[in-house]
Parts: sequence; C-alpha cells; structure tokens
Amino acid sequence: MSCTKLSKSLLFGMLGAMTAISFGQENFTAYWQPAIGLNYDVSATYSHNLSVQNRNYIYNDERAVLEVRQIDIAHFSNFQIQDNQSLAFGILYRFRENFDGGNNELRLTQQYNIKLKPNIVRYGHRLRSEQRITRTKTIHRFRYRFSLDRPLKGEKLDLGEPYFVANVEKLLSVSRSKPQYDTRFTLNFGWKLSEKTKFQIGSEYRLEDYSQDLEQVLFFLTGLNISL
Repeated sequence: MSCTKLSKSLLFGMLGAMTAISFGQENFTAYWQPAIGLNYDVSATYSHNLSVQNRNYIYNDERAVLEVRQIDIAHFSNFQIQDNQSLAFGILYRFRENFDGGNNELRLTQQYNIKLKPNIVRYGHRLRSEQRITRTKTIHRFRYRFSLDRPLKGEKLDLGEPYFVANVEKLLSVSRSKPQYDTRFTLNFGWKLSEKTKFQIGSEYRLEDYSQDLEQVLFFLTGLNISL
C-alpha cells in the first residue's frame, strides 16, 4: 500500500473510531463547526489573521439536533521572530447569549509557536495563554499543542494535492473554582485548492474536565483558509 493510501486509510479509520466510541458514551455532545480564515501579510515578518466560525449542536441531551450554539469572530497579529518561530497576540469575541442563552465572551490570547521540518514531516510546538472574560467570571487558560503535518503526495505540497494534519493539545483552566484539565485530539485532511486557498475537513475529540466530571465532546470540522 502506498504512503498516500495508508495515510488516508489511517485518517478516516481514526475519525470513524472516534465517532463510534463517542456516540456510545454518556455526558457526550457533538458539534459541526465550519470556519473561514483570511490571512494578510503586512511585511515579511508581520501578518494578520481574521477568522469567523460558527458552532452548531448536532447531538445534545442524548438527541440529534441542529441548533446554533455560538458565533466567534477573532483577530490575530503575528510577528515572525526567527525563520521558524513566531509570537502572536489575539482577540476573540464569542456571541452566544442570543443562541442558547450562554454568556458572551471576550478572549485575549498570547502565543508562541515554533516549527521544525527535519524531513517531509513538519512538527510544531505551540504555547498559549488566554484570558476568557464573561459577565460572571474570568478564566485563565494555559495550552500546549503538539502538531505534525505532511503532504500526501511526494515531498512538497503542490497545487490541487492533499495533506494531513494531526494535533494533540493539553489545557489547564484556572479560576475561582477548581482547576479544569482538558485534552484534545484533532485530525484534519486538506487540499491546496490554489496558491492562496486551502480547504480542510476533519474531526476533534475532547476530554473535558477529566479530573472531576468528565465530558466528551466531538467536533466535525470544515475550514476554508484564504491568503490575500
């Protein structure tokens, strides 16, 4: 079996396993989350990213539904400090009150990212700190993500070709209540549609608050990224 076929089989096999395992569990919620992102380079070392994403319930309270949960609008300023390292500062606003009655949220983000590419597989380490501010409380969250990606045809991603992205992320949330620990596993399969456009589909499986009251969450993801 070729490397491309093996990678595709592995991806969709893992997505299927995640879906089957999750839907059989209690304290389980599933979402469909489409997103669109716009990237703009101001200079060789400074860029902007603007994104909009919509989160929709597709399984909640042990029943299948299709209901909007929230809409997020986010902006990041990215500063390249070395060839493979960057700093970023972001602001996000979450609109939720008008959909399921939850709290709207203002989120501030500070990020450090490093990427390594010893061969055709690229590895990434990302550190984030966040301040999640609502009317009732402020949550300080700390995140570490390890990621890898690679083209599925050859050693370089060419126009029209597919690629694979996998992430695992650990999160710690601290507020006046007890700390919360989460883990996220993400698999994405993407295509380079043009020199400035990429499209991705995938899934993310979350174990939330697993040290106290475990909740399992499954996301079906679609994303369009455009570079201006």
